[in-house]
Amino acid sequence: MTQDLLDTASWEEEPAWDDPAPGPRRWPFVLLGVLVVAGALYAGAAAWAGDRVPRGTTVAGVDVGGQGAGEARATLQRALGGKDLPLTLTSSAGKAELDARTAGLSVDVPATVDSLVGFTLAPAEVWRHVAGGGEQPAVVRVDDAAFGKALEGARKQLDAKPAEGSLSLAGGKVTYKAPVEGSTTDVAGTAAAVRRWWPAQDTVEVAAEKTPTKVSATELERVRDEFAAVAVSGPVTVEANGKSFTIAPKDFVGAVVLTPGDDGTITPRADDKKLRALVHKAALAAKAEVPAKDAVVTFKGRTPSVAASVVGTSLDDASISAAVWPAISTAQRTATVSTKEVQPEFTTAVAKKTLPKERITSFTTYYEAGAPRVHNIRLAASLINGTYVPPGEQFSMNAVLGERTAAKGYIEAGIIRNGRLAESYGGGISQVSTTIFNASFFAGVQLDAWQAHSFYISRYPEGREATISWPDLHNKWTNTTDGGILMEVTTTATSITVTYWGTKKYDVEATKSARYDIVAPKKIVDDSPTCKPQSPVPGFKVDIGRIFKQGGKVVRTASFTTSYVPEDDVTCTAKAP
Repeated sequence: MTQDLLDTASWEEEPAWDDPAPGPRRWPFVLLGVLVVAGALYAGAAAWAGDRVPRGTTVAGVDVGGQGAGEARATLQRALGGKDLPLTLTSSAGKAELDARTAGLSVDVPATVDSLVGFTLAPAEVWRHVAGGGEQPAVVRVDDAAFGKALEGARKQLDAKPAEGSLSLAGGKVTYKAPVEGSTTDVAGTAAAVRRWWPAQDTVEVAAEKTPTKVSATELERVRDEFAAVAVSGPVTVEANGKSFTIAPKDFVGAVVLTPGDDGTITPRADDKKLRALVHKAALAAKAEVPAKDAVVTFKGRTPSVAASVVGTSLDDASISAAVWPAISTAQRTATVSTKEVQPEFTTAVAKKTLPKERITSFTTYYEAGAPRVHNIRLAASLINGTYVPPGEQFSMNAVLGERTAAKGYIEAGIIRNGRLAESYGGGISQVSTTIFNASFFAGVQLDAWQAHSFYISRYPEGREATISWPDLHNKWTNTTDGGILMEVTTTATSITVTYWGTKKYDVEATKSARYDIVAPKKIVDDSPTCKPQSPVPGFKVDIGRIFKQGGKVVRTASFTTSYVPEDDVTCTAKAP
């Protein structure tokens, strides 16, 4: 083996310097030629395809594949150019159908074809001609002003206001309604969507911006789970004044406030006024509260009797707020509330101190005996007689008498209705009212509500009188003297007298001006069967004054004006049936 390796005859000999060189290498030139030919063929194919639409190409469903540029323009013009193409815009709120032309929309056919043809050496484009173009978008022109106007007109169908959610505890049950975001259509974004998809799609979804609700679903759900569910989980027990009572969720939820703040968060709180009221009501029913009772003064004739006042017990308002709300809003469920004494407004001592001591004033008016109105006068007088008005309290004639009806014993008698004489149950008791008004006038009490008759009636003091009607014409006064007032109302066959017994505070004098603004009555002839004749009395105004004196000195004055309309001269012509 070694010998073989050393045998130089077995090695390949190098060529001698005088041997000829090997021939040139030709394969690079062959390759270059092939590439040149291929490029020429590629360029030729690209040039040929550049003036034709790739096969299988459609625009808005219109087949233009394989057509030359001119033919494709004609095809698309017939199908899309200058026609009323439908467009429906949709959103989460609804949909709106637009007139494409009015909305400033049109298909640019030349630009569309130009986007499909044209010489290019880009492999992807050449391949598209070979493999097929598929559906291609049209070039859409949008008149921004017209499109914006059309979209503004469609906002009622496309936009949606946010719908706030709600959380209610009504009836002691948790009711939750999720909020719904609103949407506002974006004009520019919608125009871009239309450019991309129309007219291949006659329905295009608008681009829209979401409008959030003030209170998020997350916040409502947090309050529902962390507070509401706990609040209605069971009744609240209140311990006070040695007693215990419960308040059910359906009763206390009316005092729960879940109003959101400006930042959209909800902090549950109590409406203190409502919370205190419902706890007081429950405490009263459970006798954990005892109302204070005023002293009551009654009379047998003019002899008084005083029923003693009673000190009451009430739950303390501050303690209610401090203790009951935590019991509602947590799992604690029990509230201990402190109490306080409640003094009566009219104590036994005050009642005895302010008993009537003397006659303050007395006033009498007169009437014709036997008239139907006299029955009503005497009935009303008997009901008011013995009325006691403690110091600071108000007397209301309507409150004492109530509605005048036949069932209460009243009969029909004369009244004034709309400036004419008529009849109604209780007619005539305006004389009771007028007599009470004059007694109040001279007693120096505060005159709260009264109204003179519409026209002047001579049996009453001019300017100092008061009609009355149920339920809206009143005779009210407040006892501003230093003692209680016993109203003594007596009648005879021809008169009514009202006497006030109490503690005299003022000597009162009356003043009266001359009549002014006089208006003459009209003559009226009436043939209706209900007509009542009237004698003419002019209308006028008169000023009435009160002078208050103490110890002979004037301490104050007051005045008012009474206005009368004319009593027309009415002649009745209807024949008696």
